[in-house]
Amino acid sequence: MRLLAALLASCVLLPAAHAEEGAKPEINRPYVVDTDVARWNRAFESERREVYAKRDEIVAATGVKPGMSVADIGAGTGLFTMLFATAAKPGTVYAVDISPAFVEYIKETANKRRMRNITAIVNDGVETGLPEASVDLVYMSDVYHHFEHPAEMLASIRKALKPGGRMVVVDYERIPGKTPPARVAHVRLDKRSAIREIEAAGFKLTQDKKLMRDNYFVVFTRN
Repeated sequence: MRLLAALLASCVLLPAAHAEEGAKPEINRPYVVDTDVARWNRAFESERREVYAKRDEIVAATGVKPGMSVADIGAGTGLFTMLFATAAKPGTVYAVDISPAFVEYIKETANKRRMRNITAIVNDGVETGLPEASVDLVYMSDVYHHFEHPAEMLASIRKALKPGGRMVVVDYERIPGKTPPARVAHVRLDKRSAIREIEAAGFKLTQDKKLMRDNYFVVFTRN
């Protein structure tokens, strides 16, 4: 009986331990509570930010083609959403973010630019909100380390990908002794650990491109 009780207790504790593998909620709270979108936009679209400086090279490296359906997950204020909307036209681009203010800003920007192929979605950080088998390409820029529920989000992404679809993950390198300590504390996984976690969720690494100094660029297909 004592052994059975111990086994049951361990089963009860498993979900909590698993949940702790994701990012802490406080890392994402500012994006939801701080609705000064113009300030966020200036921060995201700064030449000092590597993914902004390399944005055209990054989009080209994703292999996006006209007519594709693309999901920009963690779209922020829409930097890559707008680039993909042009590159994939007449295909659809889904801009997915947990911040209602960001999503509204993307909608307003799309309307101003008369970009009719953008659909903006507020998600809950657990599900993407994307239709099943709806996208050819999923893109995430400096977003994966923000996932509070990585297993659930990866399952939702996998479900949203069409057969043969690809997922591109751009995220910060995390190299002790080389990466600034503040970033090491902020980013929960190094590249190798992120790849291992993603592959365990039913994806296969197909490409690892060296495009940037501070960020890695990896491509997956669903198994």
